[in-house]
Amino acid sequence: MLLRRRCFALFACVLAALAASPAAWADPALWVARSASATVYLFGTIHVLPPGTGWETPKVRRAFDSAGELLLEVPDADNAESQMTLIQRYGLDPEHPLSSKLPQDDLARLDAALHLIGQDGGAASAEPLRPWLVGMMLSLAPIRAAGLDPSSGVDLVLKAQAAQAGKPVRGLETSEQQIRMFASMPPKDEVEFLQSAIDDATTGAAKLRALMTAWQNGDAETLGKLAADKDAKGADAQYKMLFIDRNIAWAKQLAARLRERGVIFVAVGAGHLAGPDSVQVQLAKLGVAVTRE
Repeated sequence: MLLRRRCFALFACVLAALAASPAAWADPALWVARSASATVYLFGTIHVLPPGTGWETPKVRRAFDSAGELLLEVPDADNAESQMTLIQRYGLDPEHPLSSKLPQDDLARLDAALHLIGQDGGAASAEPLRPWLVGMMLSLAPIRAAGLDPSSGVDLVLKAQAAQAGKPVRGLETSEQQIRMFASMPPKDEVEFLQSAIDDATTGAAKLRALMTAWQNGDAETLGKLAADKDAKGADAQYKMLFIDRNIAWAKQLAARLRERGVIFVAVGAGHLAGPDSVQVQLAKLGVAVTRE
């Protein structure tokens, strides 16, 4: 569920804080890996935040300022035009209406969930869309219910700061790779992904609050448990696709970067830096030591 909340920042990867003052301060976790010639900082982000949440602690600021490059999951997740092009390519299936892919019992729940996010046409308006895309759309429901603001997400703030400082911004993946990941799901897994999103549309705000609290406290153990989402339909397949496979691929890229020179600040969804399959664990398997700052 954590990653799906990225929607078309896709992603992917998120409050007792919401009950606090607008200027609530967070102390999110930061890790570092070093070689003889390079340093890689790993910072877990939340892609949506309550407006006014402070999270730039002195250690995060020092690490970011020392870096010559910012590495995000994707560098252009906020480019609406390119995202729409990819959605039209991978997210439409007008020859096979959505209602023909979902069990009848889920259609009424889908209709109600779509109305929650302001989709006035309800389920009828989603007929030409593929299940994965509708699932991504429904990620807006718990975000709205929790009072979060995607425009204040950590990734976007860091990207703007990097641009202002003249730091290159690169990605571990491309937007097309991310969207193709969803579009290539087996039909059964794709439907289960949507069913899980329908469930979250009405109950996901509570989990989002728990994720936010864990992130603010730098509680990687709780984040890892919540990111796995073992109670969701198709959880094992979704978790492998969204976390394990990608964490392994990212660790290989970062290990290669450590053989080069310079300082890199890596900002990815916090769920990728938590739990038994985290990027840090995958780096350790490659012989790279990672410590918490």
